Amino acid sequence: MKLSSASKFSSLVKKLHWKEILALLFILVAVYFFRQQHRELRALVPALREADQFWVMSGICVTVVYLFLQALMYYFCFRTVGSYIPLWVAAELFLKRNFISVFLPAGGISSLSFRPKSLNQAVTHHKQIFQASGIYAFVGILTVFLITVPVLFIMGGKGNLLQTSIKGSLVLIVLLAALILAIQSLRKKGKLYRLITRLFPSWSIKLEELFSFNVGTRNFVWVIIVSLGIELCGIVQVYMAMGASGSLLSMSAASAGYVVATIFLVISPFMRGMGAVELSLTYTLTLLGYDTLHAVEITILFRIFEFWLPLVAGLVAFALKGRNILLRISPALLIFALGIINIFSVLIRKPVNDRLLFLKNYLPVESIHASGFLVVFMGLILLVTAAFLLKGQRTAWLIALVLSILSAISHFTRQPEFREGLFASGVALVLIFTARQYRLKNNPRLVNLGMVTAASIFVAVIVYGFIGFYFLDVKHFGIDFSWRQSLLHTIRNFFLVLDDGLKPLTRFGGEFLVSIRLLGFGAWGFFFYTVIRPYIRIKDHELNYLERAKSLVEKYGSSAVDYFKINDDKLFYFAESCEGFIAYRIANGFAIVLEEPVCAQSFKLRVIREFEQQCRKMGLKPAFYRVDEVSMYYFDRLRRKKLLIGQEAIMEVEGFSLEGREKKSLRNALNSLQKKGFTIATFHAPLENRLIEEIRKVSDQWLDHYKKKEMVFSQGKFDMESIRNNDIIAVKDNEENIVAFLNIIPDYAPGECTYDLIRKTGDAPGGCMDALIVELINYTKQKDLRHLNLGMVPLAGILQPGNAPEQLVKFAFEKIKRFRHYRGLREFKEKYATRWLNKYLVYENDFDLMQLPAALNKVMQPKL
Repeated sequence: MKLSSASKFSSLVKKLHWKEILALLFILVAVYFFRQQHRELRALVPALREADQFWVMSGICVTVVYLFLQALMYYFCFRTVGSYIPLWVAAELFLKRNFISVFLPAGGISSLSFRPKSLNQAVTHHKQIFQASGIYAFVGILTVFLITVPVLFIMGGKGNLLQTSIKGSLVLIVLLAALILAIQSLRKKGKLYRLITRLFPSWSIKLEELFSFNVGTRNFVWVIIVSLGIELCGIVQVYMAMGASGSLLSMSAASAGYVVATIFLVISPFMRGMGAVELSLTYTLTLLGYDTLHAVEITILFRIFEFWLPLVAGLVAFALKGRNILLRISPALLIFALGIINIFSVLIRKPVNDRLLFLKNYLPVESIHASGFLVVFMGLILLVTAAFLLKGQRTAWLIALVLSILSAISHFTRQPEFREGLFASGVALVLIFTARQYRLKNNPRLVNLGMVTAASIFVAVIVYGFIGFYFLDVKHFGIDFSWRQSLLHTIRNFFLVLDDGLKPLTRFGGEFLVSIRLLGFGAWGFFFYTVIRPYIRIKDHELNYLERAKSLVEKYGSSAVDYFKINDDKLFYFAESCEGFIAYRIANGFAIVLEEPVCAQSFKLRVIREFEQQCRKMGLKPAFYRVDEVSMYYFDRLRRKKLLIGQEAIMEVEGFSLEGREKKSLRNALNSLQKKGFTIATFHAPLENRLIEEIRKVSDQWLDHYKKKEMVFSQGKFDMESIRNNDIIAVKDNEENIVAFLNIIPDYAPGECTYDLIRKTGDAPGGCMDALIVELINYTKQKDLRHLNLGMVPLAGILQPGNAPEQLVKFAFEKIKRFRHYRGLREFKEKYATRWLNKYLVYENDFDLMQLPAALNKVMQPKL
């Protein structure tokens, strides 16, 4: 049936985001307004430059008080609901919420759901966060209304303005009344509560928790008082803007302008009233007798005090929380920029003659010429060094520091201006300040190789150049070189020092000079590469290492994934001080460890420390993948960071039964499978070649049908020799063809059973997977094991994100289409799991999170 025009229009209206449309309208009107006033805006720039500095500084001081009062308001809001947060946490909360509110639709309200990590740590019950945030929003609207009432009397003579304010006040009254009625209904379980719980039954418990609280009257009064103080600060900010612009000072005009602007701020849904506030405040001031130029200037100064300064403070609050990232990125960016400056300063600029004449009195001319060529070379090295700085290389930091200092000296001796030299000096100071961020040492074997190679090339070039110059025909340079001249010119060209006194007269002479310089360039380039290079390739483990690792797993294994720690894709680190080893793979400068050490419980912390020290020597950064909640104790001791990356499903098989109402759909699926002639069989190891070949075809079909690729590291791939030694559970059709299977692997956790691959053909019935799991449960019971490990569901289990990365993981799991299959996997395993265990990624630095996803993806690829 086709939709009618009316129904189509109705459907379209439902899809429209009226808040965004209203915001766009405000911005377009503001653009139109300021476009019309372009002449006044041109005159505004000199007016802003001439703003009274006393009033500007006073306005900034009022902004500081404003920020303090905002923090104090949050402080009392939490005290009102019986919770306590430190004032610095309250300040961080306001700054960050205020910052993100600029970029969210209806930002003032939607930003209230943001919770910094410090707030989650300070408040035990998360419901109190929502309660305090609700009080903050409610009182903020209430005090705007309270301060509007006296201003209405002040503006009694301004009809148009009074009418606008009354309309805005009516909107506030309606909004306040609606909020009060909604809160009362939810607290007393009225009509609104019954409507919500009927539509969303699962919300009933949350609503009771959120609205079943007693308001502390005394603290609530303080919330109102502080909020009124915030409104007064806003009025004073407008007043300060008047003084800074040299306009007529009027507290009544400042009050009227602030109230009208704030009303538009409350009803504006986007970018904290951007456009709406500017337009309304400018219009109000013009109605109150200010000319357009002064009105616009007052508006801009007020927005600097009220909007831009708090916004910058919020950005700083986020930056300080991620200071490790900034400390790691900023030096690399500065070094890259310095490299570009070095190159272009030589290619584009030329030394000024007067400057050269002055320098020649104190420096040999050769050093001045050399400076230009060396600056280009240092620029190229700096570009390469910037990439290794991001990896945290200590040697890269040292090279960058030395080259920054040399660049500064070169620029001070070459240029008539000192801007480039000052920039290079500033970069050197930043590197000194961030020295602690660069701790990864280089492999001494590779450094020694680079030094020996460079020295060998140096000797070879010296011999080559000396012989060449000494026996060179006079016609090529017009000079009959002595042995001293031959040696001097060879050394100069090898060290990339240009000499005006050496001019080739023939093509052969020019090519001879180029060959020496190229050899010098290559030698120095290779030397820097070997010094900066993080690590050398580590050979695969030998057979005796593998046997040693297997024996330690048999002795100390305690995990369902210990089986994968002894696969042929792993490298091993064996502890020196005790029995134990770590299984890992190398990718993108990281040593990715699977879980934790295999050793006695009392030695785990020692082995982790040993391994991290070894990583320093190899120039690698350690990261630990799929660490248990219990094992986080060791990494907390080392002050490592963590990220919840998923949950592992565990089932207690003893209580499982197909009986009961909740298992009806599962019984129906299994019965349907049986009626279609499908059967379940268990095959015990060692498996026959015919059977292995049959399940291999199923595996290949599964990979092809579902567009999958084999993954390793924390799971297995289809390997015929490995599967030969596994028990298999398979589903057969009525022709005895296998259509689905899973393989049971050794599980070193006490009393636990687990599986690795679970695959089916593209045309196999949907109930096959359930049939395999149910049969595996029976298998587990027959082996007198109590638990079944169903494996990890990536990205799942983050209910209350503790930090920004976890918020991103939660968003990816819930919203991004690419990860939809993880939600399906979670739903499948929830039918059986009786508990879920958190799994973490442990790493050293916030910056590592920018590189770890690519490294993890690489280690999970099979070896070629």
